[in-house]
Amino acid sequence: MTGFNNNVPTKFPKHLTPKGPDGPELLEAERAKASFNIQAVSKFMYGEEVLEKMQNVARVLDSEPAFEKTQRYYQGRPERIAHAYEKDKRFIELTKEMNWDQNERRIAQTWYDQSTPYSLHYGMFLPTLEGQCNEEQRKLFLEPALRHEIIGCYAQTELGHGSNVQGLETTATYIPETNEFDLHSPHLTSSKWWIGGLGKTANYAIVMARLVIHGKDYGPHPFCVQIRSLEDHRPLPGITVGDIGPKFGYATTDNGFLLFDHYRIPHISFLAKFSQVKSGSGEYVKPPNARLSYGTMVFVRANIVNGSKMALARGATVAVRYSAVRKQFVDAAQPSKWNNQVIETPVIDYTMQQYRLFTVIADIYALHFTGREMFKLYDLNMAEMKKGNFNLLADVHSSSSGLKSLTTTMAVEGIEQCRRACGGHGYSLFSGLGQFYQDYLPNVTFEGDNYVLTQQTARYLLKTFRNVVAGKAQVSEHNLTINYLTQYMQNPKATCPATSGTDFLNPEVLISAFGFRTAFGIAQVAEDLDRNGRSWNDVLVDVARISKAHCQYMIVRWFFSGLQGATELAAPERKVLQTLAYLFALHTLEAEMSEFLMSGYLSPAQGKLVKEQVLELIARIRPDAVALVDALALPDYYLASALGRYDGKVYQSLAEMVEREPLNHTIVVDGYENYIKPFVYAGLERKKESKL
Repeated sequence: MTGFNNNVPTKFPKHLTPKGPDGPELLEAERAKASFNIQAVSKFMYGEEVLEKMQNVARVLDSEPAFEKTQRYYQGRPERIAHAYEKDKRFIELTKEMNWDQNERRIAQTWYDQSTPYSLHYGMFLPTLEGQCNEEQRKLFLEPALRHEIIGCYAQTELGHGSNVQGLETTATYIPETNEFDLHSPHLTSSKWWIGGLGKTANYAIVMARLVIHGKDYGPHPFCVQIRSLEDHRPLPGITVGDIGPKFGYATTDNGFLLFDHYRIPHISFLAKFSQVKSGSGEYVKPPNARLSYGTMVFVRANIVNGSKMALARGATVAVRYSAVRKQFVDAAQPSKWNNQVIETPVIDYTMQQYRLFTVIADIYALHFTGREMFKLYDLNMAEMKKGNFNLLADVHSSSSGLKSLTTTMAVEGIEQCRRACGGHGYSLFSGLGQFYQDYLPNVTFEGDNYVLTQQTARYLLKTFRNVVAGKAQVSEHNLTINYLTQYMQNPKATCPATSGTDFLNPEVLISAFGFRTAFGIAQVAEDLDRNGRSWNDVLVDVARISKAHCQYMIVRWFFSGLQGATELAAPERKVLQTLAYLFALHTLEAEMSEFLMSGYLSPAQGKLVKEQVLELIARIRPDAVALVDALALPDYYLASALGRYDGKVYQSLAEMVEREPLNHTIVVDGYENYIKPFVYAGLERKKESKL
């Protein structure tokens, strides 16, 4: 550019303010409507100690340059990866400086809300070593990994196989002469693929490979394998490794590929807590119980369910606050007023917006109780397994499979619902929901594809149903499946007793309805398989439906039972949470109405009552909507959103974020001389010529 300084950023005029009433005033008015104590609900959900840690960790991160988020929406992948490495290093330092415990470390990773190169080191590598190493291996692998002297990942998925773990192609052949294993990738499709942290970061990997001894294939087993030099980080001979390239999200994680060319590893690499390969002879020793590793899987899935709650909480907090600030149109029939002046209607006052968002709030609180119950079941099951009692394991494992599938699907759909409820500004990354949605999406695939997982749940449900029919099942207070199946078999022609909308505001009525609908679906699938000659593939659609129904039954039951046991709640807090429980149950019933009608348990007239009651409950929630998302206690640092700020300064924040856009840091765009000026100047020349 010539003749002027082009490096002048574009700024909004500082004297301009949003047309009133502005966001801070509107949110203050919303919070004044609350019928309950916001802090009391926050303490109930998290506990006072954890709540304090959440606030303290957020303050620390907000002041740390390595954790800053202001540039996140403007950076390309190389810059974001570089910043992620800086964050990971500083996180290790902060953990020591602040003496953070495991809870505080988890909170810090949640608030930062971005997967990074070290994420799989913490999320999969360390837990696997913790659960699968013998004592010698703990010293060799786990202790250095805890000190970050080795950085690991978890290499299971391959280019050709994901859900079908038994189909993995990578082989680990035992060589008795040298007491080693030969790791090999026989096909292109044997490439380890999608492995977080593998592309450029990890120097070790847990590799799932087919154990082959004396020509016999024992199926996939875990090996702890060094893949890069600890001296200069180069891949070791026999290793081909790299990054798989751009993805829909997860830009800050180096998901990688890995190939072995007859790569030898020592005998100690075989993780041997449960099964062993004896040195020299190669004798294979089976684990004492093949299901022992299921406990860790249940724990991981319980965390995913809890993560689904947090994902929905973020989406709803942004969308509900923004809906209270955003004003559109004047409702002639019921005009909104401020200081006795008619104003445009806040979007939150439109019933369609309420229906879209308040049902998501109900989902959040439902998943809170579900996650809590899952952790209780995990603890109970682990205690029983230590005693040699595996009776609970199948139910807990199958339920965790179905719940992972259902809750992550709920979260993905709910986040998108919230983003769309923010209108045009929801499409901006500044909403805080765009990148977040992209990064959350893999949850429906990793740790088990959601549709494949429903098959695990359904197989258990069908087996249990057959046992109930044969009189082999024992009723247990902890096994909800046997209980509702037994009740169904006692009266398979039962119908719902409700005659008015308020009759549905009864936990027993709702739990019975969900139990009957689920049992009916299971019975139908069992009949198709056992009597009508249909194959498993023929019934996969219904298999997904009965898994979903079973999990919805559990969520409804746990929501009500959790509230019943929450004796510490005062009346106002209990009342609003009870309303959310009814809303969750009835909205779910409304969404799945066809199955309730097909089972014969509900009539069309009762279906109409349900729809009316849902709208009545939504109206009850309206005064408490902003307070209910405030009670989730998510800091602005975590939200990283112009729309969801606690103070309501939506438009000021949008203007500030736009000023940070690099394109706005010069007056004239860089490509002007080459791509715009020639056309414009040609037009100017034609005008000059036409005047001659």
